[in-house]
Amino acid sequence: MKLCDEAKKLNIPEWVRPTPFLTVDGIIKIFNPDFKGIVLIKRKNPPLGYALPGGFVDYGEKVETALIREMKEETNLDVKIEKILGVYSDPNRDPRMHTASIVFVCHAFDYPKAGDDAKETFVVKLEDIPWDELVFDHKKILEDFIKGLN
Repeated sequence: MKLCDEAKKLNIPEWVRPTPFLTVDGIIKIFNPDFKGIVLIKRKNPPLGYALPGGFVDYGEKVETALIREMKEETNLDVKIEKILGVYSDPNRDPRMHTASIVFVCHAFDYPKAGDDAKETFVVKLEDIPWDELVFDHKKILEDFIKGLN
């Protein structure tokens, strides 16, 4: 197994070396009946700030199932997946640990209600995204999403 220089410094035996934690994030487009905006959450736990809803994939779980579960847990929305936006795996994307996230674009027809790790939920117009208050690499993810709309 090849290791980056930072991982080599940890001196972990080869047979127990971890891989990145797999996560999912969702860009939920809200229609009621017209496009109203996307869902952002205000996080209850560090890192604090605004984020896309998402979370960890459970062992034995498909990523699509994890996305639907996480969206329901954090926003109380039943989402319909449209497509995968991309895979985001920068080792520094999450200050807590190395994660690799599969980001989905999806939609729902109701308004979100906060649950699980979400302290609050918001439907935000694209022109009103609080760019400087986004955590993780969600600024990059949303920039990629908006570029794809044009």
